Amino acid sequence: MATLPHTTLDFNHQIKLSNNGGALSSDTGEFLFREFDEKIGFSQTLARHLKLKDERRYHIHSNKDLLRQKIYQIIAGYAEDDAADQLTNDPVLTQVIGTNALASQPSLSRFFERFDSDSIQPFNQANQELLDKAHRYRESNAIIFDLDSTHSDTYGEQESAAFNTHYGTVGFHPLVAFDGVTRDFLKAKLRPGNVYTSNGVVEFVKPLITHYNEMFPETTPFLRGDSGFAVPDLYECCEAESVYYVIRLKSNPNLQRLAEEYCPSTAPSDVTKSECYYEETEYKAQSWSRSRKVIIQSVRPAGELFFTHSFFVTNLKDVFLPKAIVRSYQKRGTMENYIKEAKDGFNLDRMSSHSFQANEARMMLSLLAYNLTNWMRTLCFPEEQKTMQIQTIRTNVIKVASKLVRSGRSFYFKLSSSFVYQAFFWKVLQRIQGLKLE
Repeated sequence: MATLPHTTLDFNHQIKLSNNGGALSSDTGEFLFREFDEKIGFSQTLARHLKLKDERRYHIHSNKDLLRQKIYQIIAGYAEDDAADQLTNDPVLTQVIGTNALASQPSLSRFFERFDSDSIQPFNQANQELLDKAHRYRESNAIIFDLDSTHSDTYGEQESAAFNTHYGTVGFHPLVAFDGVTRDFLKAKLRPGNVYTSNGVVEFVKPLITHYNEMFPETTPFLRGDSGFAVPDLYECCEAESVYYVIRLKSNPNLQRLAEEYCPSTAPSDVTKSECYYEETEYKAQSWSRSRKVIIQSVRPAGELFFTHSFFVTNLKDVFLPKAIVRSYQKRGTMENYIKEAKDGFNLDRMSSHSFQANEARMMLSLLAYNLTNWMRTLCFPEEQKTMQIQTIRTNVIKVASKLVRSGRSFYFKLSSSFVYQAFFWKVLQRIQGLKLE
């Protein structure tokens, strides 16, 4: 309904609606992201690392502009390529991208076709360069490598999509790593849907560990993972690189027998109260080269007669109590929220291309859009708003109506006078402009 005539509303015939308001935009808050982008060198860093197989002899839109357009569309909530057709002349987005008109859906779709196997690693390098800048600014003294895998459903003939028995659906099985301290999206790797959780995890995480050990030797690294990552190669990698870790173990008869030796064998005196015990022991599985410290958590819920046991392998020193080690692992649960936001808010799992490389490129752009948002909210939002989710950020910051008024060489974007969150909007802009990164 792009060019409708005036439509009269039934409840009040004096009210007429039309789609021809002129130079208006509903996404004025994108200017805040563009201002922050310039402060941290986001787009410039991506442009330096952008390596595509571009055989075009003539083009209107550069790859750099297409990359920026797609990322800003994702941030604004326009994940589908064809949203660009309706946004072509949006006054805010054209200024944010720096073009007279946005690229169309076919141009965006062809952009992803120019990615090959050599295009993804430079994106990881660009992301790491920006992560380092934020890490220095925060003066972080710790980093937590939270590992997990997730699933991206597919609905077509996507290359390397396969049935995953755990999720019970067809798609991809990406491997992801977040910083449990800052919520930064450290790394992602797209994998076929039928690979096991720990497939390629050492090759995935070792470059991250090595990088932080070399670039930030004063930072204490810590790694957490669920039982899908309970593989000896990962333990040995962490031990060789001086990284503390807590990884949950899958239960087996040997561990169960060990746990039964520690937990009370008597019936509970009060079945209405739950009981919880923590023990530590040395344990060596057949696949391990040596014995390691294992924490046993035994829980008897209220109303139950028997204990259930959980097991965690760790290299944390004896100064850490078993209960504290288990609690530190349990905080890993917040990572599920990070993954959910990346998928629901930034469409990390939107795999609409036939090509595996194109889908991995789409995933990387979602990662970068997530990180640009996370850096802005953690570095520039007031303390009480630093945990704000992207859906709320869109409501409070991005979805702001404005009217463009040209005057001489200037562009005046006049925001709605009834904008409810204007105090927050201007406070964030002030903080962005006062930001001083190296």
